[in-house]
Amino acid sequence: MTPGTLTRRLCATTLIAQALSVFLGALVAWRLGQTTGDPRAGAFLWGGLALAALCLVAAGALRGRRGILLGWVAQFLTLAAGIVLPAMFVVAGLFGFLWWLCLTQGVRMDRLTAQRAEQERQHEQEQGGS
Repeated sequence: MTPGTLTRRLCATTLIAQALSVFLGALVAWRLGQTTGDPRAGAFLWGGLALAALCLVAAGALRGRRGILLGWVAQFLTLAAGIVLPAMFVVAGLFGFLWWLCLTQGVRMDRLTAQRAEQERQHEQEQGGS
């Protein structure tokens, strides 16, 4: 499925907001790790930055199927980030739901928009032929 214009816009908006949330979560995990003396603190930061970058890349790649696949990967990796920072489970739940909603409703709205454009085209042909 190649996403339509409205689907791309909705999904890209969701992924960009998710990238911001993941970035802020990475900063929290990094500082918590530093505060507790966890040697993985740097990995938390770089992993979160990589996940935020993946969200942005997926938003840019939504012109094809790869963008949708990358978006799903970003959703699952955000869920996995909850192992490091439990608040990310909430973030993953919210953005996972938004991602699914934007995909399903965006496709539906793109289909309705195409049907309406076809009806208008047919109407114009009927008016021009009379």
